[in-house]
Amino acid sequence: MPTPDPPSLEGLSIGFIGLGLMGRPMSLNLMKARARLVVHSRSPGPVEEMAALGMTPADSPAAVARAAETVIIMTSDTPAVEAIVGGGNGLLGAVGPHTLVIDMGTTAVTASRRLARAFAEAGAAYVDAPVSGGTVGAEKATLTIMVGGADAAVERAMPLFRVLGQRVTHVGGPGAGQVAKAANQVIVGLTIGAVAEALTLARRAGADPEKVREALRAGFADSLILELHGGRMTSRDFRPGGKSTTQRKDLAQALELAAEVGLELPATALNMELYDRLIAAGFGDLDHSALVKVLDGE
Repeated sequence: MPTPDPPSLEGLSIGFIGLGLMGRPMSLNLMKARARLVVHSRSPGPVEEMAALGMTPADSPAAVARAAETVIIMTSDTPAVEAIVGGGNGLLGAVGPHTLVIDMGTTAVTASRRLARAFAEAGAAYVDAPVSGGTVGAEKATLTIMVGGADAAVERAMPLFRVLGQRVTHVGGPGAGQVAKAANQVIVGLTIGAVAEALTLARRAGADPEKVREALRAGFADSLILELHGGRMTSRDFRPGGKSTTQRKDLAQALELAAEVGLELPATALNMELYDRLIAAGFGDLDHSALVKVLDGE
């Protein structure tokens, strides 16, 4: 069968705020789909780099909202999102009745629902659409996208999601995408911990951990985390696809959500403590697969 033509966003003006590990490749994929990009970031360097490639720089989130009807936020945490939205130069004061704001970072569920109400009161639409897949998924446009929001707003965002990801699921109303991402990060964090323990056990017991990983990939223990993160553990290549500090933040948000709904997550709490130890040892900027360093006593 012939390869389908890539989706086209020609004629669409998209604002993009946050040009870090994930935001940079995502914005480039939108530009490849022929959208016009207006970009802003806390650091001027990435904005200058994107401007040299043909994107339009903006000096504030408000300037982005005034220049584009669709604005994507891809930042590191909830405080960063709230700073982008609020204040004199924030999005909230500059959106119009046709503005669609899409938060594709991992934001706390309660904050996401609050932001959805605030944008609705301002006459704009808001969708939470966190992603999974790391920098590899961002670069290859194969992200898994978990979406929360009203049907009409999500349908409007779908052409962008089809450019950025391979699997898009509308989970439910505002905040539902972030609920799904919290569940995702619990599974990711615990599975990275399990793989780290298994491969460390193999090495200490005298087996080649890479050979053990190859053997495990033929059975029920196989997973993308065993493939990708396990490979990073055995090769000791901890260049960040997803930073350990980010994984720790996401686990903390999942535990906060669990507390809000009256649920205990004991394994998640223990996993977060391991990331605390990793970060305290000075490895917070490494890939989250570097958790194996804690077990190795490095």
